[in-house]
Amino acid sequence: MTTSYQILDQGEIERILKRMAHQILERHSGTKDLALIGIHTRGVFLARRLQANLEAAESVQIPCGEIDITLYRDDWTQISHQPLVKQTDIPFSVDGKQIVLVDDVLYTGRTVRAAMDAVIDFGRPARIELAVLIDRGHRELPIQGDYTGKQITTRRSEVVNVLLSEYDGQDAVVVKPA
Repeated sequence: MTTSYQILDQGEIERILKRMAHQILERHSGTKDLALIGIHTRGVFLARRLQANLEAAESVQIPCGEIDITLYRDDWTQISHQPLVKQTDIPFSVDGKQIVLVDDVLYTGRTVRAAMDAVIDFGRPARIELAVLIDRGHRELPIQGDYTGKQITTRRSEVVNVLLSEYDGQDAVVVKPA
């Protein structure tokens, strides 16, 4: 049995999010029609941090929403008979927007697929991209991040925990045995 180990601390997470914001701006040549949507739970906080970095760099407001994908998951009936559904709040039209979905960990790709289905139920974006803090591999669907903070090699038997101060009281990324 392996022990837990930390792969990112608060400063590293901040630097990664600043870099990702600049990559988004570079790829989009600015912020025209750009919007962020965070996937519950920690993707919402990461999206807000990216929003703050983008707005600081460009001095414009970037629309930001949050989406719960619980009922879009292909395994929601296996999770619970009464799944806990969180708030979805997309306070802008997604039609014609360059949407950047934001999540904490990219693993099998199933969460992202569910999030894309949910976004499309709100309209027809011009494009959907993906920003993830951690890509841990082990894909089951052909999905990849457009903006990846850190790519790590993990075992399927390990868990990657992203801790964020807004939810967990601290910023860190920890890998531990399942």
